Amino acid sequence: MSDRALSEAAMLASLRDIHLPASAPGGVWAELCVAVGLAALAALIVAAVFRAFTVRRAGQGPVSLQDRVAALEALPDDARRVALLHVLRAYAPQRYADLREALYKPGPGVTLATLEAEVARLV
Repeated sequence: MSDRALSEAAMLASLRDIHLPASAPGGVWAELCVAVGLAALAALIVAAVFRAFTVRRAGQGPVSLQDRVAALEALPDDARRVALLHVLRAYAPQRYADLREALYKPGPGVTLATLEAEVARLV
């Protein structure tokens, strides 16, 4: 520590926030750009940390089609029909497009047995 005491003005000056000098080009706009840049950098760091904790690890790969179809057996018929349509749309989009027209026609539309047969061909 130094032997001489700081004046009150010197202490207050050292406690002020960090600012660009008044003679700096840009003035308030320069400070605003710096603040936005620091906020963007902080957002990128937060996003990188979030991504590091949410990325799938090895061994946690996607579920196989056979496992997805087997899990659908426990669902009620209406929910199973919708889930089978989702599977068909993901794995056979052309066949899904062919069946999609029958979904909106009056009458029974696409039966559950038809959807199960279509998905069974994929497995």
